[in-house]
Amino acid sequence: QVQVVGSGGGLVQAGGSLRLSCTASGLSFDAYAMGWFRQTPGKEREGVSCISWNGGETWYADSVKGRFTIFRDNARSTLDLQMDSLEPEDTAMYYCAVDTQCSQWLTSPPQIAYWGQGTQVTVSS
Repeated sequence: QVQVVGSGGGLVQAGGSLRLSCTASGLSFDAYAMGWFRQTPGKEREGVSCISWNGGETWYADSVKGRFTIFRDNARSTLDLQMDSLEPEDTAMYYCAVDTQCSQWLTSPPQIAYWGQGTQVTVSS
């Protein structure tokens, strides 16, 4: 049974930082691309960032480029998203996601194999 668990959300002021973390079990962690989506009420879930199985490829949405950094540690089966210079527009529920390749982050609606339960990020102005 595959389990994906995201954590690390919270409340922060604009300009601040947060780090999201994700773990996955029940699958070969180092065989999958992993990353994050986010969603606000009434809107479609959108891709934020993805990293390939070996960390050799990363992708970021234009809205977060230069502010967010994604990285993974396959030895510890962990994924992290460092979010800096946060803006009120980053407020959303963030979902950890697992699939075979980062191209899945561009599908609409998202076609993702495994989802985490979501962690709330709120950025106050």
